[in-house]
Amino acid sequence: MLFHSYAFVLVFLPLSLLIYHGLRGAGLQRTSILALTLLSLFFYGWWNPVYLLLLAPLVLINFAIATRIAPRDAHHAAGSRTLLTLGIVMNVGVLGYFKYANFFVGNFNTLLGADLFLAQVLLPLGISFFTFQKIAFLVDAYRGKVERLDLLDFSLFVSFFPQLIAGPIVHHRELLPQFRQKDGVQYVMMGITFFAFGLVKKVLLADSAAAYATPQFDAVAAGVTLDLLGAWSAALAYTAQLYFDFSGYSDMAIGAALMFGIRLPVNFASPYKATSIIDFWQRWHITLSRFLRDYVYIPLGGNHRGVPRRYANLIFTMILGGFWHGAAWSFVIWGGLHASYLALNHAWRALRPRILCSPAGGLEVRLGQAITFVAVVVGWVFFRAADARCAMQMLSSMVGSNGIAAPASLHALLPGFPLAHTGIDSGAALAISLALLLVAWLAPNTQQMMNYSGPLEVQVAGRASGVSSWLAWRPIPRMAVLTGCLLGIALMSLSKVSEFLYFQF
Repeated sequence: MLFHSYAFVLVFLPLSLLIYHGLRGAGLQRTSILALTLLSLFFYGWWNPVYLLLLAPLVLINFAIATRIAPRDAHHAAGSRTLLTLGIVMNVGVLGYFKYANFFVGNFNTLLGADLFLAQVLLPLGISFFTFQKIAFLVDAYRGKVERLDLLDFSLFVSFFPQLIAGPIVHHRELLPQFRQKDGVQYVMMGITFFAFGLVKKVLLADSAAAYATPQFDAVAAGVTLDLLGAWSAALAYTAQLYFDFSGYSDMAIGAALMFGIRLPVNFASPYKATSIIDFWQRWHITLSRFLRDYVYIPLGGNHRGVPRRYANLIFTMILGGFWHGAAWSFVIWGGLHASYLALNHAWRALRPRILCSPAGGLEVRLGQAITFVAVVVGWVFFRAADARCAMQMLSSMVGSNGIAAPASLHALLPGFPLAHTGIDSGAALAISLALLLVAWLAPNTQQMMNYSGPLEVQVAGRASGVSSWLAWRPIPRMAVLTGCLLGIALMSLSKVSEFLYFQF
């Protein structure tokens, strides 16, 4: 069930809120948790009920393992470490089968000339996200960091519908204590406002950019060669589309959770304002970066085993993060690109004090922003292209290898250039994309306007600061009217519903 669908906005969400808060108001706290768990499972099963036969057993098995491996009186039972390893292998194995089986079989056939066949495996929604949550829970249970093991709480922790399909990847310490809070009604208005902002971002901004990005990337996949303007218009349109699509989902997830009195962690904080790649990954998919740091990079040794090992750990972690996004070599290349970006960024931070004695000035900061943004756009080409070949063809066009043609809207101003015939006006695409990117660069993000910092008041990049008073949200009639107008405009624009981009990961 999509957040931006009439079934969700007008039926499922209101009924769920009535049931949940009605039970809480009657003093039936545990019953309300059970009801929300069942509602979340219904939400997940709406798309394909058969995958409840995957999710539910995994919840039960992981909880049983966590109960067995958790230390008692600071001591582990015999075989706890082995059972933890088996639990991790089981979760990774399930993810690997559904997400990567066809990829590995295809590459095996190509490499060895074999003819193995595997029926197409349909990827269950959200499996990448709830797999990481379960692995983190098992590791923390083994380390004795889970204060209370309760099957009902754990079931809701995994299945809680606002974050089930596309994150954020929530840590147990952020969510489990909130299930035992007695009142959450005070967050409903804030949640509705968050949800309205996210719906507008998705329906009006992201999908508008998609109208220019998708046809041009599809044309390249079909063998069409784009000119310089066409390639840049496609890349920037996708850059804007992905930004507002993911930002919109993140806002809607936070908003939906707030309506139930649950504060999810911030997962998206104006990443295109980043002044370096390190800063970018502190703003983009924050909870994925946190998981990879805490459960991959640090266990590998982090930065405590010498400089060469540090960079090796960093590169491996980022390539793994790229592969997590999808079973394709283009995602591996994207992860490798960001690994090289981060390695260079860390090397520059180590060398800069020896080269430049003065602190970074405004020009250096702006130059860092520009370099970071261009590097990110290059990465997004691999992220979006049908395969690595299409990505290289797109990048070749972006550096002018295939010439420049005048779009229809600019042909009169560029009479010496041939007329582009791609079916998409690259001039209009560039104008729309740059307008959207200006919003991303200059406007405060939603959590800044809402003064929201997540469940544990954790400081994140882009937290509320320096926001004009007229942009700062307050529970007053003027804000209620604005929220209602945004919801109304967005709902009237739901004629063509498209999935969130991160649903495919």
